[in-house]
Amino acid sequence: MLRVAVVGSGPSGCYTAQSLVQQDPQVRVDVLDRLPCPYGLVRYGVAPDHEKIKSLQNNLRTVLEHERVRFLGGVRVGPDGVPAARLRELYHAVVYCVGAAGDRRLGIPGEELRGSWSATEFVSWYSAHPDARADGFVLGARSAVVIGVGNVAVDVTRMLARGATELSPTDMPEAALASLAASEVTRVHMVGRRGPSQARFTTKELRELSTLPDTQVTVNPAELEIDPAYADPSSLPAAQRRNVEVLRGWATAPAPGGRHRIRLRFFLRPVELLADGDRVCGVRLERTEPDGHGGLTGTGRYEEIEAQLVLRSVGYRGVPVDGLPFDPAHGTVPHTAGRVLREGVPSPGEYVAGWIKRGPTGVIGTNRPCAKETATSLLEDAPALASGSVPDDPLAALRAEGCRPVEWPGWQAIERAEAELGASLGRGVVKLPDWESLMTAAHRGTP
Repeated sequence: MLRVAVVGSGPSGCYTAQSLVQQDPQVRVDVLDRLPCPYGLVRYGVAPDHEKIKSLQNNLRTVLEHERVRFLGGVRVGPDGVPAARLRELYHAVVYCVGAAGDRRLGIPGEELRGSWSATEFVSWYSAHPDARADGFVLGARSAVVIGVGNVAVDVTRMLARGATELSPTDMPEAALASLAASEVTRVHMVGRRGPSQARFTTKELRELSTLPDTQVTVNPAELEIDPAYADPSSLPAAQRRNVEVLRGWATAPAPGGRHRIRLRFFLRPVELLADGDRVCGVRLERTEPDGHGGLTGTGRYEEIEAQLVLRSVGYRGVPVDGLPFDPAHGTVPHTAGRVLREGVPSPGEYVAGWIKRGPTGVIGTNRPCAKETATSLLEDAPALASGSVPDDPLAALRAEGCRPVEWPGWQAIERAEAELGASLGRGVVKLPDWESLMTAAHRGTP
């Protein structure tokens, strides 16, 4: 019997566990997570109004309910929890699927002003992540600038334009719903330093902006035309070509009116967040243009956009994992086919999958082949790994050392509590937003 710990219960962790138990009937997997709730970014990163994508939780649930897979939530791995070295003593192998927890920075003056947030912080708040900071994102704001042109940027832009009628049926926590329903933000500028053919949003997400009730979406035709591929997008990959076609339609069609106005801007890079005291009041941007070699150059022409809220959506970045080597240039753990490398040599029993392995790229489905590659490497190493001595049941050892994991019945108790909360508010399921309420519900459901 090979015992494997998978650290992280998001898509990469669940797909790793699934691949292991499918390929080898002698493997047992414990999926550990710092949070008491499973599913990672599917629970805490997918926008609450995207029910179809959130339904992927049902697929991940099937993995975690497998007879040879065990969910252990509320288990910290690292200096403030179970040391990485201790995990290696308890399991034949450990696979780290911890994602990319950091945010890329703009590196410009004013980034620390009040009202300047990472998009991740905003998403965590309206998704009820228990580590989310207190409310106050939209308080006092009338105009917002979202820096970035990927799907997360589209998500936060859309959430700023949603009304209470559309948000109430979601699982958004009550405080966030009330705050967004009362929001006075009516103008949202989504800004990219490159052109429309380099934007990273998907066409489905982009089109969704034009379906928002009482919302006007506009683009500046002159900015689109700076992009060499705009005039003739036929050579672009299909996804980028469809994006350009949507934007061209918006540029030529008369925009309907609406209380909310969303404006997509291109070839502008932020150079400074402007201050009114200690709070952001605008963004100073430089016009860019293609340099003819696949890059950009500044033109020395500037403009300012008023904003009391700035959301920075310029990408994620991996952070060092306790006890593992780290490549700071790429924000990943060095590996070969998922095997962790120490000084260029595979480290027995240590593996990675997901964003900490390959960087923050791809969509949820990209994690499947990534996880399968790592699982295959681990199972190739299984004969040597199985010769090591580990406890018959690592959970008993963890409990003896003071760990009190949230097991599957505890998670089911959280689900029941969220359904009960929603019913009491006249809504559907409503997420519990803080550690205390989550842990209280979890332990209420366990002996």
